Amino acid sequence: MAVRHNFKKLKIWQKGIELVKETYSLTKGFPKVEDFGLSSQMQRCAVSVPSNIAEGAAKGTDKHYLQYLETALGSAFEWETQLIISNELGYIAGQSFKKLEQKIQSIQGMITRFMEGLKS
Repeated sequence: MAVRHNFKKLKIWQKGIELVKETYSLTKGFPKVEDFGLSSQMQRCAVSVPSNIAEGAAKGTDKHYLQYLETALGSAFEWETQLIISNELGYIAGQSFKKLEQKIQSIQGMITRFMEGLKS
């Protein structure tokens, strides 16, 4: 089956991969007690973003792809919530928090615009 969208060339997928790498790096500094809690949840959400973008690219219609993009967007918002929680718990310093918050909001915007393009 031919892939309708080359996900590796999509900026949203590339930014998602960056988010995964930054998430794993970030959560290494979390307390050990969070290994199976917040750290794991953030990692799974981060991985979900580019994974759903890639999986949706193989679907036969844009309507089906939109469902996967909605899941990726949901994971991005979930990740942002976990980032806020991490900041509130003191696991992330203010400057790092602001940088990551801007990054995830940029990804959310990119996914939303891509979805709007598929709908039109």
